[in-house]
Amino acid sequence: MQVLISNDQREFFVDCQLLETQCRNILFFLECENKELSVLLTNDEKIQKLNKKYRGQNQATDVLSFPQNEGEENEPNAHLMGDVVISMMTAKRQSVEHGLSFDEEIILLLIHGILHLLGFGHEHSEEANRMKIKTRELFNQIFPDKKPKEPCSLYSD
Repeated sequence: MQVLISNDQREFFVDCQLLETQCRNILFFLECENKELSVLLTNDEKIQKLNKKYRGQNQATDVLSFPQNEGEENEPNAHLMGDVVISMMTAKRQSVEHGLSFDEEIILLLIHGILHLLGFGHEHSEEANRMKIKTRELFNQIFPDKKPKEPCSLYSD
């Protein structure tokens, strides 16, 4: 499995080697060892531009996912999962709200983004519930004794 991490922000230190290892663990838990994942760590300004361009939402957000080869399992590049973009500024703010360390919040957002790449959604209550259950399962694999506090909509029941 290949994990590519780009860090184009300078506001916060991120241990990219540790993040890569945790990405690999998440992919392993999801049985996606043969997939390639790209992660961009950025700031609110850049994620806002991407959110406006691709989702029509002119605001910063915490995480965006850009799947590759949706529904094309037999294509030559089917191993490409896609890209996850995380705003470090929003992650820092949310980590305080969720009672998590900055690194834990980044992993929570990373899990959320990867699940979107795999087709999980939260448009309908049943989908949202499935995604939250899977998020909790994966987060607990990496941080067994940690649980975000309310109001963490990515994780809560």
